[in-house]
Amino acid sequence: MCGKRDHSVFSLKMYSRRDFAGVLVGAAIAVACFLLVPPSSPPCRVVPAGPEPAVLGGDGAQADQSSTKKLDMPAASSFPNEDKLMELLGRAAMEDDKTIIMTFTNEAFSAPGSLMDLFLESFHTGLKTEPLLKHLVIVAVDAAAFARCQEVHPLCYHLAVDGGADFSSEQEFNAKDYLDMMWLRHRFQARVLELGFSFVFTVRDIDNIDVDIVWFRNPLLRVPVAADIAMSCDQYFGENPYDLNKKANGGFVFARSRPRTVAFYRDWYGEARAAYPGRNEQFVFDKVKRRLAERHGLAVQFVDTAYLSGFCHNNRDFRKLCTFHGNCIPGLQRKLAHLRQVLDEWKQFRANHTALTD
Repeated sequence: MCGKRDHSVFSLKMYSRRDFAGVLVGAAIAVACFLLVPPSSPPCRVVPAGPEPAVLGGDGAQADQSSTKKLDMPAASSFPNEDKLMELLGRAAMEDDKTIIMTFTNEAFSAPGSLMDLFLESFHTGLKTEPLLKHLVIVAVDAAAFARCQEVHPLCYHLAVDGGADFSSEQEFNAKDYLDMMWLRHRFQARVLELGFSFVFTVRDIDNIDVDIVWFRNPLLRVPVAADIAMSCDQYFGENPYDLNKKANGGFVFARSRPRTVAFYRDWYGEARAAYPGRNEQFVFDKVKRRLAERHGLAVQFVDTAYLSGFCHNNRDFRKLCTFHGNCIPGLQRKLAHLRQVLDEWKQFRANHTALTD
């Protein structure tokens, strides 16, 4: 069963009398410095009695100083029709935390009867997932996919591609157009964060473009408030979701719009990508996740494969599953047939468990 999200409370009670006394002592020393030390003398340095206060992000959550400084960097390039994008994100965002659900598609994956239709169908058959469709933004990377999206879904965005690249068909793994698509999509995600929106990205596959996933329950219920980034993984072991000794799988990514998350994404796209030329963003993430998380004070969580599964792991416990990813199945038609079978199994499970509520 997908658990409920944790809630944190920030209270003024956290400040002790000792902290208050420390403030008074510090103020007294500063006044003494001003009155007794000549202007030409070096300034007095006040050493705090306790730990230095943490730098806080705009949301009141702790952020390290390096993340705050990174905000001086130039913003990611804007995208075509950004006014339209802002309007679309505003309509799709969840009221409590400005979170959207986002996926990418192309002509091959959005044709009638293809993976996009299967993806949307799963929202109608899942447990309490149909209302989530009003938060889903489908990003189309070619004109045909955009036109098809508008026929079946109200929240579509056309991400126009410059430079003559063609992303309308299946992409060969690690070919130039494939890598360009992966990093363009990554930059788009970073821009969404910069615009103040958190997102659930669903889904990325290593040999194709997206929407090869079905939803049974709301996976956001598996993400605690403390997580800045939550991601699915190939294998889940141990009891600690914040243990980074797991291989990332970008089939599900949640990113919270906070200054430190924006800084993490910029360094991931910039210096980390440059350090590993010719590699996709998932490979680079696994190489730099510890260093960048430590640099920016980021809480990165991996979600148990009991809740976010796929063909690589192939856990089909429908009492727990939130999403099922069509990974490890090459080829569009094979992927479609296997995911259709999983969705049909889910429908049969629901028919046999009519009292199922969560």
